[in-house]
Amino acid sequence: MQYNLLAFSISIISLIFAWVLARWILRQDLGPKSMQEVAQVIRTGAKAFLKRQYKTISFISILLAFGLLLVYGFTGDWLLGWQTSSAFLFGAASSAIAGVVAMTMSVRSNIRAAAAAQSGLPSALKVAFRGGAVSGIIIVAMSLLGISILFLIYEWLGYEIIKIPSLIVGYGFGASLVALFAQLGGGIYTKAADVGADLVGKVEAGIPEDDPRNPAVIADLVGDNVGDCAGRGADLFESTAAENIGAMILGVALYPVFGIKGVLFPLVLRAFGLIATMFGLFAANAKENEEPMSALNRGYWVTSILATVAFYVVTEQMLGNVLFFWAGVVGILTSVVFVYITQYYTEARYRPVKEIAEASQTGHATNIISGYAVGLESTGLTVVTISAALLGSYWLGNQSGVEHGGLYGTAVATMGMLATAAYVLAMDVFGPITDNAGGIVEMSKAPENIRKITDKLDSAGNTTKALTKGYAIGSAALAAFLLFSAYLEEAHITMVDLAKVEVFVGALIGATLVFLFSSLAIRAVGKAAYYIINDVRAQFKEKPGIMKGTDKPDYARAVDITTRGALKQMILPGALAVVVPIVVGMWLKAEAEAGLLMVGTIAGILMATLMNNGGGAWDNAKKYIEEGHLGGKGSDAHKAAVTGDTVGDPFKDTAGPSLHVLIKLLSTLTLALAVLFI
Repeated sequence: MQYNLLAFSISIISLIFAWVLARWILRQDLGPKSMQEVAQVIRTGAKAFLKRQYKTISFISILLAFGLLLVYGFTGDWLLGWQTSSAFLFGAASSAIAGVVAMTMSVRSNIRAAAAAQSGLPSALKVAFRGGAVSGIIIVAMSLLGISILFLIYEWLGYEIIKIPSLIVGYGFGASLVALFAQLGGGIYTKAADVGADLVGKVEAGIPEDDPRNPAVIADLVGDNVGDCAGRGADLFESTAAENIGAMILGVALYPVFGIKGVLFPLVLRAFGLIATMFGLFAANAKENEEPMSALNRGYWVTSILATVAFYVVTEQMLGNVLFFWAGVVGILTSVVFVYITQYYTEARYRPVKEIAEASQTGHATNIISGYAVGLESTGLTVVTISAALLGSYWLGNQSGVEHGGLYGTAVATMGMLATAAYVLAMDVFGPITDNAGGIVEMSKAPENIRKITDKLDSAGNTTKALTKGYAIGSAALAAFLLFSAYLEEAHITMVDLAKVEVFVGALIGATLVFLFSSLAIRAVGKAAYYIINDVRAQFKEKPGIMKGTDKPDYARAVDITTRGALKQMILPGALAVVVPIVVGMWLKAEAEAGLLMVGTIAGILMATLMNNGGGAWDNAKKYIEEGHLGGKGSDAHKAAVTGDTVGDPFKDTAGPSLHVLIKLLSTLTLALAVLFI
C-alpha cells in the first residue's frame, strides 16, 4: 500500500510542478499585435480540429465500451464486463485529456517563444522547451496517476493484489484506442495540409514556406500541433500506461518471490523517472551562442543519469537483486542507442541523407529509389539493438536465480527505456512549438534577425521530432514483447506453435494487417490533400489579389476543409486495427491470436522503422539542398528532393507514428480480451 501511495503522491507533485511551469510560461510576453493575430488563428484552428476529432473518437469509444460489456455479459461474467468497460472508458478519457493538454500548451507557448526570440536564442529556447516539458510531465504523471487510482480503488474494494493488474488492462486498451485515432487523424491532417501548402504554394505559385499569401499555411501550422502534440501526447501516454500494466501482470507471476513489491515496482520507477525529468529540465538552459541541441542533450543526459541512480536505489529497496538493476540499465542504454541510430539516418551530416541528396541530381526517380533504400537499410541496426536489449535483459533476469526472472528482466529493461519518457516527450513537443514560432515570425513580417533565431530552433526541433520517433519505435518494440509475454500469462499459453495451420493463418493475418493499415493511412493523406489542394487553387482564382498582397486568403476555410477530409479518412484504418484481431481471436482462438500478435508486432516494428527513417532522410535531404548544396533552391536536384520529401511526409508523420500505436493496440486489445479467446 505504501508504495502505491508513493507513486500516487509523486504523480500529484509532478502535476503541481507542471502547473507552476505553465503559469510561468503564460506570464511571458506575447509580442506585438501582428504576432498575436497569427497565433490566435492557429489556436482557433487547432481547437476546432480537436473538438471535432474527439467527438468522433468519443462516439467510437462509447460504442466499443458497450460492446465489451455485452461480449463479457454473453459469457456470463457481467461483473468483469463492467470492470473492463469502465477501465476502458477511464483510459480513453485520460488519453484524450493527455492529447488536449499537449496541444493546448503548444498553441500557447508558440507565440511566447516567438516573442522571446526578440531577446535572443536562450530566452526563446527556455520558453519553447518548458512549454514542451509541461506536456511531457503532465502526460506521464496522468498515466501513472490513473493506474494508481484504479489500483487503490480495487484494493479498497477488497480484491486480491494478484488479481488487480488483470482488472485494469481495460485502462491500457482504452488509452491505446484513443491514441491510435488521435495519432492517425492528426497525422492525416498535418500531412495533407503540409503537402497542399507545399505543392500549390512552393511548387506551383513559387512563394516561400509560411508565406501569408498561401491559404494553406495556417492549416499547415495547425497540423504541427494536432499531429505532433496531441497525437504524440496520446501515443506516449498509452505507451507508459500499457507498459506499466504489462509489467505489473508479470510481477504477479513473481508474487511468491517479491510479494506486492514486484507488482508495484513499475509504478515507483515511473514516479522517480518524473523526478529525474524535473531536474533534467533545469539543465537544458542554453548559453549565448550555444547550439540548441547541445543544451537539450545536456538535459537528456542529466535525466538519464538521475534515472539510473533512482533505478539502482528502487531496485535494491524493492527487489533486493542488483541484476534487475543492470537489466534496467540495458533499457536506458537502448534508448540512447536509438537516439543515435535515428540521428545517423536522418541528419544531413551523415552518409544516408547526403546519398539521397546526391541521387536527386539525376532526377525524381533516383531520389525515391535512394530514399526508400535508406529506409530499408535502417531496419538492420534497429533489429540488432532490440535483439541485443531483449537477449541481454533476459539473460540478466535468468542469472538472478528467480523463477520467470528472464521475462521479468525484459520487463525491467522496458521500464528503463521509458524512464526518460517525460523528457523525451518534452523534446518532441518542443519541435512543433518552434515550428509554429517560426511561422508566426514569418507571417507577422518580424525582422530578419528574429527569423534566424527561430530557424535555428526549428532546425533543432526537426531533430528532436525525429529522435522521438526513433525512441518511440524502440519503446514500442520492448513494450510489445512485454505485453506479448503478459498475454501468454493471461491466456495460459506456454508455447505458440506456428506449425499449426490456424496459428500460421493468424500470424499471416497479423503481418498483412500492418501492410493494409499502412496503405490506408498513406492513401488517406493523398485523399485529404486532394481537398486542400483544390481549395488553395480555387482561392487563388477567386481572389487574384492574394498574390499581389491586396486580398487576404480565407485560412479558416482551408482549415475546415482539411479537418473534414482528415477525420473522414481516419475511420477505415482505425476500424480495421480493432476489428481484425477481435475476429481472429473469436474465430481461431487464443493461440492463433498469439501468432497474429507476434508476427504483427515484428512486421509493424520493421515497417515503422522504414517509414520513420526513410521519411526523415527524404526531408533532410531536401533541407540540405536548400542550404545551398548541389545547386540550392530552384535547381533540378531541389525539385527532385521536394518530390521525395512529399512522398516521405505521410511515411514519417502519418503511417510510421500510427504503427507505433497499432503495435501496442494489438497488445492491449488481446490482453483485455484474452479471457474471451481461450
